[in-house]
Amino acid sequence: MEEKLYIPMGVKTETEIFSGFGRKQLLQSVIGSLAAGMLAFIIWLFSQSAAPTMVCILAGIIGSVMMTTKDQTNLSVVDQVQNMIRFARSQKYYPYAYGDEWGMTYRKNK
Repeated sequence: MEEKLYIPMGVKTETEIFSGFGRKQLLQSVIGSLAAGMLAFIIWLFSQSAAPTMVCILAGIIGSVMMTTKDQTNLSVVDQVQNMIRFARSQKYYPYAYGDEWGMTYRKNK
């Protein structure tokens, strides 16, 4: 009898509030929203106007939710940026230094 391997697809490891947005993403978006709230407070201090303050608050909340929601590849914008930073830090640069390996010096014929 031939046994076939069954690989389930689309199985999520954690419960989600909505598609691609779980508890971890909720915490990340709350942190992003708080950062936008602090920026909105600074805008309020300088402008004393409600319109730019509200735009900053709403854009911060919406933007933080959009950047932390995972897509079909199970990666969010925040995850992709973290991967790019980790990759850039892991790359090493070793410039080639030419040395006279055998103690011989070469001259060009004139």
